[in-house]
Amino acid sequence: MTPTDAHTDAPTATPANTPVNAPTTAVTNIAALVTNDPSLGDGSPIGLIQDAAVVIGGDRVIWVGESSKAPATDNAVDAGGRAAVPGFVDSHSHLVFAGDRTQEFNARMSGRPYSAGGIRTTVAATRAATDDELSANVAKYLAEALRQGTTTQETKSGYGLTVADEARALRVAARHTDEVTYLGAHIVAPELADDPAAYVALVTGDMLDACAPYARWVDVFCEKGAFDGDQARAILTAGRAKGLVPRVHANQLSYGPGVQLAVELDAASADHCTHLTDADVDALAHSRTVATLLPGAEFSTRAEWPDARRLLDSGATVALSTDCNPGSSFTSSMAFCIALAVRDMGMTPDEAIWSATAGGAAALRRTDVGRLAPGARADLVLLDAPSHVHLAYRPGVPLTHAVWKAGERVR
Repeated sequence: MTPTDAHTDAPTATPANTPVNAPTTAVTNIAALVTNDPSLGDGSPIGLIQDAAVVIGGDRVIWVGESSKAPATDNAVDAGGRAAVPGFVDSHSHLVFAGDRTQEFNARMSGRPYSAGGIRTTVAATRAATDDELSANVAKYLAEALRQGTTTQETKSGYGLTVADEARALRVAARHTDEVTYLGAHIVAPELADDPAAYVALVTGDMLDACAPYARWVDVFCEKGAFDGDQARAILTAGRAKGLVPRVHANQLSYGPGVQLAVELDAASADHCTHLTDADVDALAHSRTVATLLPGAEFSTRAEWPDARRLLDSGATVALSTDCNPGSSFTSSMAFCIALAVRDMGMTPDEAIWSATAGGAAALRRTDVGRLAPGARADLVLLDAPSHVHLAYRPGVPLTHAVWKAGERVR
């Protein structure tokens, strides 16, 4: 979480970009509102306002402040003393897949260690699926996440590993979300397992040409068993030349060059960050590359937890995400990841909610989501609890009462 100095207790005025003639809705009687704007409320990084209200106009937040001072609106919703938080921003997931890896999970829980090779099982199933089957799967898991309060979702390719299959994965993803990542460099395709240089040439050549029109980001799994530092640099540099912004699967299974490479290339995020040297932490702290932590993966693989406390104390910006995928982290619950981060990674509840909302937005280089302040997109989650702390305090309990996405109530 990144500190700021701005602070005022005054309610915020309606911004100049209020939608003209858009119906307005006031959500009032909010026990505690997380705004992620330190100029509001208690002046903390999460900008907590007690006894609060949010006014929505069109798809935007147009006013926040104390409930008793809320302006007149066309519609009103009584929050009933519940807490409200920004919609979760899940900046790392792998939703374009088919098949099931229950047997792998069962074996792992019985003592077999996790390695990158299990991805091949999903590659085979995904290649065999139809476009409609893949699209239905993406829609299913996005709807599941939305019910739990996730209103912004990144997702990747990476289970096709041929030109045609990677391109169709991105076409499918782009039907459902604007945050689409080209991950042809997930592992070396089975057909070229003995010639990784040829696969890197494919990923940076014909595959990139076919995939770039559908993606915003380029990613690489920089890890033993996947791609080394030189290969990863070539892939990310080629993607950047096509207008894609880098992100990196970095330092998940072992110490390696991924974090340093992410910072060198001004990647939006270095994701996993489980095994970090002091130099890695320092590099993240002095860059705008976000350290995205994925506790669902450590939970599901019984691996060492990332040290969020170390990163936060250094001044690095930290995000939390689900890494939802069929192999190493089959969860779409950001609330679950918050609970894990607080219990096992050294985060406070305030830091965890910030990282799951504003931190995710930073990892996607977005300023319109992850906060509830005038001008932000009206993505709001009401919790069946009086405080956001209950997300960690009551792990596993479905606390999502209502969800607004872009000003529309969707639950």
